[in-house]
Amino acid sequence: MKKFVFAAVVLVFLFGGLPVFAQEEEQEQGQGRGLVYINVPLERIWSHRLGYVVQYRRSGNRVARAYLPGEWFAGGDARGELVSLPPGRSWPSMSVFFRDGEFSHVRLNVHRSAAHETWGIVPAEINIDNRFEGVEAVDLQF
Repeated sequence: MKKFVFAAVVLVFLFGGLPVFAQEEEQEQGQGRGLVYINVPLERIWSHRLGYVVQYRRSGNRVARAYLPGEWFAGGDARGELVSLPPGRSWPSMSVFFRDGEFSHVRLNVHRSAAHETWGIVPAEINIDNRFEGVEAVDLQF
């Protein structure tokens, strides 16, 4: 019985310590240093010819909007990423990443199908082009 308990303690120590070592190694290589994120559930996502308009819930049951330029999600900019949610009841969210306190990138976790109730299209007659000009970061409002 003592051997079994000793073996169990050794295994817990070995396997429990692996994530700690992996994390330290990752930080030594400079990846992940100072990287934090804020995840907010989305109320609605609108497609626009210049990017995406996302609406999220703020404190006090108010809503706020963020305007995310399309170039962030295409080409080599790498400030935006679209991640498809699995089919089902998963609700869309936006993860905003900061490295050392500065905006790094944004990830939209959304349903693939534009027919999902959370997707919309900004009508062509509504001119919000200026909202996408000069956007360099996501400024979350709470």
